[in-house]
Amino acid sequence: MHFRNLSQICLFLSAAQLTRAYWKGFNLPANLPDGNCKTQADWIRDFKTLHALPGFFSSVRLYAASDCDTLANAVPAAIATGSTLVVGVWTEDDAHFESEKAALLAAIQEYGTNWLITVSVGSEDLYRGDTDAITLSKKIGDVKGMLCGLGACDVGVGHVDTWTAWVDPKNFDVIRQVDWVGMDGYPYFQASTIEQGHDVFWKSVEDTRKAVNAVKPGTWVWITETGWCAKGPDFGASVCSIPNAESYWRSVACQAFQGAHTFWYTLQDYTSNPSFGVVDASFRPLLLVGLNTGSLRIYRINETISESKAAHHGHPSDNQDRPSSSSQSKAVDLMREEEKFSKHKIEQLAIVREANLLISLSNNIVSSHDLQTYELQESLLKTRGASTFAITSNIVKDTSTGVPSIVSRLAVAVKRRLILWSWHDSELSAETLELSLMTGIKSLTWLTGTKIVAGLSSSYVMVDVITTEVKDIVGPGSIGGTPGQDGGRFGGVGVSTISYMGLAGTAPKPLASKLGEMEMLLAKDINTLFIDTVGDSLGRRQVPWAVAPEAIGYSYPYLLALQATKGTLEVRNPESLSLLQTISLPSANQLHIPQPNISLAHAGKGFLVHSERCIWQMVGQEYDAQIEALIEKGRLDEAISLLGMLEDALLKDKPSQLRETKMLKAQTLFDQKRWRESFDLFTEVEAPPERVIRLFPPTISGTGLPIRPDDKPHSGRQMGDSATLNDTQESDENNQLSLKQANSDASSAMESNTLMNDASSVRTFTTIRQDAGVQLGKQSWIHETLLGHTNHRIDGKDLKAATAELRPFLVSARTKLQRYLSPDGTLKQPINDKSNDPNQFSHREAQALLLKQTSASDEEERQALLATAKLVDTTLFRAYMFASPSLVGPLFRIDNFCDLEVVNEKLIETGRYNDLVDFFYGKRLHRQALELLKKFGEQDRTDEKEEIAPQLAGPERTVAYLQNLPSEMIDLILQFAEWPLRMNSDLGMEIFIADSENAETLPRQRVLEFLQGIDETLAVRYLEHIIRELNDTTPGFHQRLVEIYIEGLKSRGFATQEEKDKWRMDSLAFLKSSRNYHAYKALRQLPSDDSRLYEARAIVLSKMGQHKQALDIYVFKLNDPEKAEDYCNQIYLADTSPPKGASTDADDFAPSIYNTLLSLYLNPPPPHAPQWPPALALLANHGARMPASSTLNLIPEILPVKDLEQYFRGRIRSGTTIFNESRVVAALRSSWAVEEEARLRLGEKGRNRWVKVTEERVCGVCHKRLGGSVIKVYADGRVVHYGCSRL
Repeated sequence: MHFRNLSQICLFLSAAQLTRAYWKGFNLPANLPDGNCKTQADWIRDFKTLHALPGFFSSVRLYAASDCDTLANAVPAAIATGSTLVVGVWTEDDAHFESEKAALLAAIQEYGTNWLITVSVGSEDLYRGDTDAITLSKKIGDVKGMLCGLGACDVGVGHVDTWTAWVDPKNFDVIRQVDWVGMDGYPYFQASTIEQGHDVFWKSVEDTRKAVNAVKPGTWVWITETGWCAKGPDFGASVCSIPNAESYWRSVACQAFQGAHTFWYTLQDYTSNPSFGVVDASFRPLLLVGLNTGSLRIYRINETISESKAAHHGHPSDNQDRPSSSSQSKAVDLMREEEKFSKHKIEQLAIVREANLLISLSNNIVSSHDLQTYELQESLLKTRGASTFAITSNIVKDTSTGVPSIVSRLAVAVKRRLILWSWHDSELSAETLELSLMTGIKSLTWLTGTKIVAGLSSSYVMVDVITTEVKDIVGPGSIGGTPGQDGGRFGGVGVSTISYMGLAGTAPKPLASKLGEMEMLLAKDINTLFIDTVGDSLGRRQVPWAVAPEAIGYSYPYLLALQATKGTLEVRNPESLSLLQTISLPSANQLHIPQPNISLAHAGKGFLVHSERCIWQMVGQEYDAQIEALIEKGRLDEAISLLGMLEDALLKDKPSQLRETKMLKAQTLFDQKRWRESFDLFTEVEAPPERVIRLFPPTISGTGLPIRPDDKPHSGRQMGDSATLNDTQESDENNQLSLKQANSDASSAMESNTLMNDASSVRTFTTIRQDAGVQLGKQSWIHETLLGHTNHRIDGKDLKAATAELRPFLVSARTKLQRYLSPDGTLKQPINDKSNDPNQFSHREAQALLLKQTSASDEEERQALLATAKLVDTTLFRAYMFASPSLVGPLFRIDNFCDLEVVNEKLIETGRYNDLVDFFYGKRLHRQALELLKKFGEQDRTDEKEEIAPQLAGPERTVAYLQNLPSEMIDLILQFAEWPLRMNSDLGMEIFIADSENAETLPRQRVLEFLQGIDETLAVRYLEHIIRELNDTTPGFHQRLVEIYIEGLKSRGFATQEEKDKWRMDSLAFLKSSRNYHAYKALRQLPSDDSRLYEARAIVLSKMGQHKQALDIYVFKLNDPEKAEDYCNQIYLADTSPPKGASTDADDFAPSIYNTLLSLYLNPPPPHAPQWPPALALLANHGARMPASSTLNLIPEILPVKDLEQYFRGRIRSGTTIFNESRVVAALRSSWAVEEEARLRLGEKGRNRWVKVTEERVCGVCHKRLGGSVIKVYADGRVVHYGCSRL
């Protein structure tokens, strides 16, 4: 590496506490030394290298968002390692700019913004002259708008450029637009000597700050790039060298980290010339080992198993001896040995990285040493008699700026006393905390950054170092307190505490290990207790250890237990507590696991195990391989549990892997005939229907699906197998690797690498950096083989039970498919993965329904979805036919994609013709359905021998079917309506006259012509229906009905007199009521000499306005005065032109219809004689409705006046009535006028209203008494001073 003492040269000389925290980190490129793009694994490696540096660096500045898929790979890596990013957005050209924005948009939509520090739009664009300030400002505003649209307005947006660009006035528009200014400054490129570098750099910073504050006061200036080259050509007086790079770091970096957000250039730039990287490709972590002799050895770890497994694992034969070390590189190199580190054996080591301290426990006293020189700085005298200590370091964000800082705490156990020190970043707090507990402290374990669990002689307590509160932890058995629901397995007595005849064993050591963020495991003897962050039991069952462990730990995501008596390391699932792996590590007695809150164990870090003379480095493979290994072993529950624990960013595609594993679990449950559980899981993960259907025999799935031969059993264990997985356990020979031995073929679940094996006894050790994590598995399963995993021997009751569970699953699948497909098989809307609309169909969601993935084109998607829908519905049909045939009908009565041939064949085979008709209807195969109905409908119901489908016999089913057909299918309706009409006309007519929309919208002219061709009576019924019920006013239909009625009156033969009278009454009523036929056409059909048609002819003449001819028929041909008078009454009442009342003036209106009738009575045409009785009756009844003068002129002089008495009485009575009526109306009007006047004058709201003003009444505005002042009264009764009313 270029230089290592980064932390040493950045020690803060001032004793003052830091008042502000700043972002600090490095610039990182997106390419490898060979020019290839970095993968997610490469980014994780770089971030872990960054975390391993002294001084706590966790932030990185990226140059671009889309180039090399930077954000797609770097963001999940950053989340996995707890890193944060400054994202650069290139603005070179519009197309590139849009790609950069799209990449940033996608990253925020998928991962949120917790990983994002800020965004820089452009880098040195103004310095290079690639753009101008106005254009750049617009692009900065564009990115700001996009972020606000995502709800991330608080994410600042800036621009990075050289200090010379910021002091140029033509670029001030950019300063006004940005939230912060990023300054790049390189004294090297200003040809400065290393001695001038500090002053030159800070002068450029100050010049930039002055220019920025003059334009936009308060704007932060970030140092986004600076550094000095470690190698490369000279530039004027500037010389590249490692000493100069270290000198520049010493003089600039430490000050910059205290006073500004700073990103150094660069962490590693590989083979660049000049090279500014602070580490090179040889950078390796260090291992510090404390010995019994008091010496401290510093080793450099050359490689981990994951890096060298190709060389170590090769393809050795089973009997091949392990090669000697001469052909293999050493796992570690001894860098140095501090023989005088301590005069006594070293019991414990730990690092406070940000303070550049190494903490040790030796001779029962805790001391601090310089992390770079390992020289003793201070022995903490308060800790004399110490038995153990514990350190925690936690990231704490500043509440005002959100910038993280690191707080570390050291807790030391001195008998009953607990003593605590703390650091904020690199500064040691002057205050210490000291607490006394009930008994001696045996162990210390930090639960959170402020809470520590102390294991005492007989119990555990939790101490809050902020409030100094001490809480007793109640647990089972030897853990302490009263056994709760967890219960001790040996009545509260541990194995190690049992004594017999005075021979007592040693008390078991209280153990504790933090599990994740919110959980801790306590263990004493074989009793265990899971607690939360407040010390309460989680109620989980105990870990099934056979013997008490020597040490326990947690390496994400596994629970570890070191069984010293057995010489093994157990790896368990912390959720299920199942044993996943047992590794033989002879004489191993201690675990070293990096602190998860600093080393970020979830990032794949490893851990170390040691014995008195040997140290093993425990590493493994990728998490994806772990999942595959568990699946290969048939441990699907464990795979699902592990997937649930792992963070999404640690796996290639966690949702898909979890879904796939759950489907495998469901298949295994299916094989075990646990149908309900299996289909619940299939439904939960929304398994592709085809995959589930393949599990069934052809009876249900059909014969077209490829199946696995029955003689090939499924590989892997059944889920119910409770055997312990020890397949990977190996002997010490095959697991241990000394410096003189190459690693043999190690376990597929956990791999160990012996880092050192020395004659000096190892007491304690710690690492400056760890790599890799505990991982499982190396092989992968083949997806295609799982598709054929079926059990075709299901039959009988088992098949019925499985089919019963399959049906709701298929119904659910139908519902999902209907979201995408219309009944006609087209897509309801285009499928798009880029839309933000939650209602927009997603390509990924659609693919989840398919067994095989398709391209993103809508047509291929549609075809695949349609094929799946067809398979689902056809399988559902088979399932119904197999178990519940009665449910087939409801399936057919809704939109479905059932296969026509399969359904037709099966229903005919089983004689379910009624269901077949429903299916044809649903498929719109109406002709086939109607032909089938006709075939069975015309069969003789009395012939039981030939009756095949009795429910289809007769016309009822055909009529009902035709009623449901739309009017567009009129040809088909008329074709198949004839035979029901001929068999049962009343029922058949329901096709056309039923109260339904289909019947009402049929083309009426075609229906009428069709019915007339069968029977005119049917046509009459149809015409009466559409005219009377549907109010059809089409003249042609009215005329046709009139013609049929008249023809019936003329020549129709009737069976009975009642039928004839009804026809006559219906005909005359229609002639009277209808106004939509042509009267002159009807009159031509009515001969004047046919007595059967006299009344009909009179009605038609009336329609034509020929009232005298009509009355002539009533008076002389029908000789019926009553009908004649009724006719006049109808005409008089219908005519609204003359006044309806009589008048005293004999000549005030024209003659009426009554005059016409009177003239026929008194002056009949020859040869008829006058008819005095009906004439006198007409004068008596309606004389007032006729003009007096014209009426009297018609009366012959020979008629005695006495006979006209009733006529005159009627006239006089009518005149008197009119006169009296006018008087009554006048009187009523006068009374109403008086009442209205009184209401206006005296009413409650009238003009004479009054109010009472007393001495106590006050104004509603000023609230003073009204007194004798002028007042104003409002309409609602309020009273105020007149003056107040004007305010």
